[in-house]
Amino acid sequence: MNVLTDWLEQIAWDKQGLVPVITQEASTGQVLMFAWMNREALQLTVTEKRAVYWSRSRNKLWFKGEESGHVQQLKDIRLDCDNDVILLKVEQLGGIACHTGRHHCFFQQLQDNQWVTVEPVKKDPQTIYR
Repeated sequence: MNVLTDWLEQIAWDKQGLVPVITQEASTGQVLMFAWMNREALQLTVTEKRAVYWSRSRNKLWFKGEESGHVQQLKDIRLDCDNDVILLKVEQLGGIACHTGRHHCFFQQLQDNQWVTVEPVKKDPQTIYR
């Protein structure tokens, strides 16, 4: 065992070698997004002090903000009681965490059995992504 990576062994990785991650804004407590990490993404997040996720759809590492510039700077990292969920506390640079151009990804609210968009788009995604 390597003393520098022993902490990774304590995580209950799923069958695909992933762990779910909840990302929260450190200053407000707002939940910004949910994503996944593999071992490499988590280790890079810690060493780079910025959020790096595993993109299941693209099957590759996803450095948050690599295209948009909306980087998440790591402030704190926690592991839940079952060792199977990571909580990141970050500073969200640019104020946009969601690929839809919103501050966070949880912008739909259930109202009268319908999902209603209750958060505004801060910036048109067409202008954010190439």
